Amino acid sequence: MSISPLIGPGRGRQPPRGRRGRLLAAIAAALALAALAALAAAFGLFDTGQRGSRVSASGRASASAARASTSAAGRARAAAGPDAASATSPGSATAPGSATAPGSATVPASPPDRSPTGLALATPPLALTGIGAPERDPLQIRFHHPARAGLLFNLDTGLVLWQRNPLLRLRIASLTKMMTALIVVRSASPHARVLVTKQAVEAAGSKVGVLPRGRHVALQSMLYGLLLPSGNDAATALAQSVAGSVGAFVARMNREAARLGMGCTRFSSPSGYFDEGNFSCPADLAVLAHVDLQQPRLAAIVRHPSAVLPFPIKGGKLYLYNNNPLLIYRYPGLTGLKTGYTNASGRCLVATAERHGVRLGVVLLHSSAPGSQARQLLDLGFERVYHQAPVAEAPIPPDA
Repeated sequence: MSISPLIGPGRGRQPPRGRRGRLLAAIAAALALAALAALAAAFGLFDTGQRGSRVSASGRASASAARASTSAAGRARAAAGPDAASATSPGSATAPGSATAPGSATVPASPPDRSPTGLALATPPLALTGIGAPERDPLQIRFHHPARAGLLFNLDTGLVLWQRNPLLRLRIASLTKMMTALIVVRSASPHARVLVTKQAVEAAGSKVGVLPRGRHVALQSMLYGLLLPSGNDAATALAQSVAGSVGAFVARMNREAARLGMGCTRFSSPSGYFDEGNFSCPADLAVLAHVDLQQPRLAAIVRHPSAVLPFPIKGGKLYLYNNNPLLIYRYPGLTGLKTGYTNASGRCLVATAERHGVRLGVVLLHSSAPGSQARQLLDLGFERVYHQAPVAEAPIPPDA
């Protein structure tokens, strides 16, 4: 027996055969349609007039509003410029003190009153004039491969001459040692001595490299080892000597950052070798550079391209060399200050210089050529803003 795929066995009836059957089927279908129409009219299932118009108008209004909103958002992004185009785009700006991670672009509606570690922020000792308004910078400079963030500023007045994402939180590698050195000179006598511990000798990354474990070394020599070759071993030994432990020293670093009003900044080590939880921004580092150079002991160290120091090792002398590219190539008037590098931070530089009584500083974070870019910025600052005559300079390699 043949079974219809739509009707199970034993269910339904076969339609009548022949002309009479077809006529009866047509009448049944017509009666069914009439009954359906009557029910629809009674219960309002089909409203072919205003209701359809209202739905259509509502849909058109929603679509129009969505298009207008999208268009307005696009105009806002265009007006904000390329650095505000995306919350995840490199180089986008983060205001100090917000709870976002380094490199993110969330900017709070008002300046923060707490540091990233939750401490109350004091007023910075250097007020940066014009920060956050790059269209007003005296120098309008575009690099072919710009740093992710940077700042050119007057070290004495705080006038911003050029900026790129000055509030963007980024990893800062050994620029961290600028704060380490500040706390050390404020806490210990230049005649103090520092115990070289096992933890210091085993520190990873860049090192002085010849620290004698278990011996006491002149603190001043350790400061040179911290700031010239950027010794992570020196950073660990100094931290332990001043605060008793690395953890206690890091807590002091974060308290000092808050006291200086550094709302972008959080430290997680005295060396900066470990990137996790260790970040800052150009604006904060400008303040830190200003304060560091107010310390005569630090200002005297960071301007030296090299040093030969008495040291308790074979031969009795320690030879140290500064890795600041502007010092290496003897940039005229250079007064400091510090370099940094890790895979996450890229190449970083804080450089300061003085000519004819004008003191300028430059901060570059994650730059492909910090030395040559810093030189260009400093030259243009002295020449175009302060109208000084160009100075003869030794060439600096373009990727320095």
